[in-house]
Amino acid sequence: MRLRTFLSGEGSADRVVPPSEGTAYLTLFVAGVMTFLVVFALALSLATGRLAQKWDQELAHASTIRISAPQDQLAAQTETVLNVLRTTEGVASARALTTEDQRALLAPWFGENVPVAALPVPQLVEVIETRDGYDAAGLRLRLSAEAPGAVLDDHGRWRRPLVTAANRLRWLGYLCILLIGGAMAALITLAANAALAANAQVIEVMRLVGAQDRYIAQAFVRRFTLRTLAGAIIGMALGMFAILILPAAQDQGGFLTGLGFRGGHWLLPLLLPFIAAGVAYLATRRAALRVLGALS
Repeated sequence: MRLRTFLSGEGSADRVVPPSEGTAYLTLFVAGVMTFLVVFALALSLATGRLAQKWDQELAHASTIRISAPQDQLAAQTETVLNVLRTTEGVASARALTTEDQRALLAPWFGENVPVAALPVPQLVEVIETRDGYDAAGLRLRLSAEAPGAVLDDHGRWRRPLVTAANRLRWLGYLCILLIGGAMAALITLAANAALAANAQVIEVMRLVGAQDRYIAQAFVRRFTLRTLAGAIIGMALGMFAILILPAAQDQGGFLTGLGFRGGHWLLPLLLPFIAAGVAYLATRRAALRVLGALS
């Protein structure tokens, strides 16, 4: 019942307290812009979280062996490396990349028709480890003894910094959401203070006829809360539409084409207008009671 009364308003209070067009447009604009930015910050945080998880899962159990040897010894050393891997505990599978595989790896930088055979490209061996993994130090010792031209790269030296950077970027996005919420609360508070100051004489008259501060504050709180809700709905809708028209995730585009929501995450922006309205309610109520106390 109290929520219904708040949404429908109390006619007497709404009629007595005159509307302020300037603060109305300011509140709508601030709520819309801030919610629009929060949608993008939320999409960035979720996308970087997915990226960190993908890198961690795909690269944690994969490694590469690079074989650099004269052309007449390359095939023999490759076979030796594969034999070593077959007898290494913790290695699930291993295969030597074909010319087509290596051409596909170089295509993003050198184009589709890379003359791999004419380039001094080392032979690469892809290693997939089991869940328990293998002893990297022991494998390096075996490779140095049996295939001197083979070098093991377990991807850890560059996987960990990438995952760490992605996780930090995700938390930076969440921090931006909090900062945007704080900025919105501050701006709405300033608008509420301006509206209350502009209606100081009206407030005095209402007090003379017996109106209590909570009754007067309710009219201002309701107006700013509903304006914020309306502006946030507009900003949320525009933000979701902007995210929707972004390019879909593609391997060629990398991270930037994967920015967006997936699955149930599309429901999260729908909560933003109600969160924004709650922030506006608390900020306006606090400001209204403080200003009314100062006018006493």
